[in-house]
Amino acid sequence: MARSRSGQVAVVTGASSGIGWELARQLAAEGAKVAIVARRAEQLHALRKVITDAGGTAAAFVCDVGSRESVEATVRAVTEQLGPIDLVIANAGVGRPTHLDPVNMADVEDTFRINLMGVVYTLSAALPGMLARKSGHLVGISSLAGYRGLPGESAYCASKAAVNVYLDGLRIHLHGTGVKVTTVCPGFVTTPMTEMNTFHMPQVMTAQVAAGKILRAVRRGAKVYSFPWRLTMMVKLSRWVPDWLMKRFMADYETAPVK
Repeated sequence: MARSRSGQVAVVTGASSGIGWELARQLAAEGAKVAIVARRAEQLHALRKVITDAGGTAAAFVCDVGSRESVEATVRAVTEQLGPIDLVIANAGVGRPTHLDPVNMADVEDTFRINLMGVVYTLSAALPGMLARKSGHLVGISSLAGYRGLPGESAYCASKAAVNVYLDGLRIHLHGTGVKVTTVCPGFVTTPMTEMNTFHMPQVMTAQVAAGKILRAVRRGAKVYSFPWRLTMMVKLSRWVPDWLMKRFMADYETAPVK
């Protein structure tokens, strides 16, 4: 693989598994110095070994992206250890069902704290340095679920929809500054988060394939990248489907019983 990112510093949150793991590994293979960020130290150290054994450069940082203080301290540490940050991929996220009676409020709050505020904290912490250098790329990993509310997934879908809108505004705000913004909305990817799914996942792909697609979109400077395209079209068209029909279609998808 061509080392197209030789010397660049890239930060990947949620790097301890799934898409984040593969994004970090592939960025390192392209020559980037990768800061791998997550809460699970053991998995981070395993990934760092994979990268360094392959001849790449990686540094591990234990961080809770739902904590602004933790994120800001991590970004400072990355800059001190690896240098100015060129690329940030805010990938960390959680997926938990939304129950009805009672609402599992702690899970709902945690979903928004990590999925939305984790993105905001991560990108905002790296932004001042990029603005000062008039160069950089901010990437937020959202989801096709952000295009449509789904039964039993209200909090997850809403958190991803909020990420989409936040990044839209940020991208326009940063126009002309030299800092690019890309929103990524994947469909179903085989990760620890989706292992619990018992329903059919159309066009599911491996994390390795998904990461490769994401990095190609980032290289070409895509504003919004939603994939796979057939599932993207289905999700977007579903916004015009009546609620009663959506409920029938999604009967197997609901993870929480309706009460």
